Amino acid sequence: MALLSSSLTRFCCLRTNRINNGLYSAYLPCQYRLYSTSQVRRGLGRYVQIVNSKYESFLKTRFPRFFQLYHTFVEGIKLLFRDCKEVKRIKVNMHSDKLQFKDLPYRDMERLRQFRRDVGKAVPLLVISIPPFANYLVFLLMYFFPRQLLIPHFWTPRQQLEFRGVSHSVRVQQHQPVLSGLQNLKVSEGVLQKRLQNLCVKVQNGVTPQVSEILAVRNLFSGPPLGVKRMSNEQMRLVSPLLFLTPRLPSFLMSRQLQHRGSELLHLDRALSSLGVQNLSEAELRQACFLRGLYSSSLTVPQCREWMSRWLHLSNSLKDSEVSLLLHSIVFLSANYRH
Repeated sequence: MALLSSSLTRFCCLRTNRINNGLYSAYLPCQYRLYSTSQVRRGLGRYVQIVNSKYESFLKTRFPRFFQLYHTFVEGIKLLFRDCKEVKRIKVNMHSDKLQFKDLPYRDMERLRQFRRDVGKAVPLLVISIPPFANYLVFLLMYFFPRQLLIPHFWTPRQQLEFRGVSHSVRVQQHQPVLSGLQNLKVSEGVLQKRLQNLCVKVQNGVTPQVSEILAVRNLFSGPPLGVKRMSNEQMRLVSPLLFLTPRLPSFLMSRQLQHRGSELLHLDRALSSLGVQNLSEAELRQACFLRGLYSSSLTVPQCREWMSRWLHLSNSLKDSEVSLLLHSIVFLSANYRH
């Protein structure tokens, strides 16, 4: 009887565990309590954090250079996931509210623009990594060519400053060829040609022109000979590197790219005017200046704001058909700006 009573007690306890916890095991005595899934997850999460903290401390002490790369990679992954969530939110809002790119607020517009550039840069690398064992080759390429292959999420702060300087130096090399191309242009209207010549000479002499002087030649940039769809192939090849576009494409593709980038820049300027330059953070302000041709690392925040206000004054005065003048103003306004 004692044996039977003990067996019944054990059976009842097991049935109770099955009802309360949704789990049942014929090999667990009733005095052992089963853990819920959430408790297990919390425990594993704390364990992973402890192990990860010890691993990072070990790397930081024994391999500081590798730790910097590792830390940059981990933080880059976090930033990339954050951007993916933000872009998903923006896309959902665009779909639900039936918005176009030009209707977005400035920060959403800028985030979407940058994300598209980053994805376009990352796709070729992902394609290379598809074959078996090709990921080792990808890691080597990423290590030796970070500027060409990695997106800014995975650059160290030092690399961001260095690579921005390299990119700007490539753009600066196009300033003189662009001005020379404009000076050699044959214009039927003598007055406009004289104004364009004076504008180019002024920039070549190290002077930043006034916005009114740039707007005085706007008629040349809305149709022939300098409209974005009417420029010569040579002039398009000179302007394309100002926007970090390749000049080695067929003329109709270059024209399409310049039209797209110019319209995108015009929409960004209008959204930024609505937001107000004073509401940008320092990082946002410097990024906005760099996008428009100004290397702002050596400038103060007030100087950046002053230059951006001048740029927006010009941009807000232009029509959509005059976007070519905005592209050429990357040279006119930024070539000599110091204060």
